[in-house]
Amino acid sequence: MESTVEQKLKALYKLQSIDSKIDEVKAQRGELPLEVADLEDDVAQLETRFTNQSNEMKDMETTVANNKISIKEGQALVKKYETQMANVKNNREYDALNKEVEMQGLLMQAADKKSKELVITMNYQKEMLEQLEEEIKGRKVDLDNKKAELDTIVEETEKEEAEFNKLRKKASAGADERLMAAYTRIRGNMRNGIAVAKIERDSCSGCFAGIPPQRQIDIKQRKKVTVCESCGRILVDSDMAEETALALA
Repeated sequence: MESTVEQKLKALYKLQSIDSKIDEVKAQRGELPLEVADLEDDVAQLETRFTNQSNEMKDMETTVANNKISIKEGQALVKKYETQMANVKNNREYDALNKEVEMQGLLMQAADKKSKELVITMNYQKEMLEQLEEEIKGRKVDLDNKKAELDTIVEETEKEEAEFNKLRKKASAGADERLMAAYTRIRGNMRNGIAVAKIERDSCSGCFAGIPPQRQIDIKQRKKVTVCESCGRILVDSDMAEETALALA
């Protein structure tokens, strides 16, 4: 047997009442979930920076080490060329070897200059890494504290939330499918999560817009679904809200 509009509205308002209770339980956690998520993002970003800068440091260390090898190899070649220069037979061979010596000298100077520049950069990078490491440690301490605080609150409220979720599952099963879809959509658009609002003092309790007398009469008859012309919330009369509240008690 198909439910009447009144039964559908009562089921929907019951669901709204349960969802509001769940929202209240979650509200006890305040901004902690967001703070934890933000700190986790901060730590992840800082660790990525630390990894990237550490890899840069390793690359610079490798370059300095390779430059040292190049300088030693250049010195060996210079020594070799100078020995050969002592035994040349003509000026052309001497000039050729002399150019090689000059070339190796320039290459060694460039490698030495580059290494000195990198050492200065590495010293600065080392300080930056140490500061970054301390910052990561500090953020992790903050994160652990916030997580512990959140876990405590969740532990204190999870039993209550679980009970409300059981009630919600039962209430959802008895709700009209099309109305449920509308309810979910409206609730998602409302900052306070109220999709079904009762009439209080001739106004919508969701947005406080006035409801004309004839419209209030139509709502009290409970023969059709009526929405607030101002905010789009589904409206129920105050007596239905009270009846549903007593049923939940």
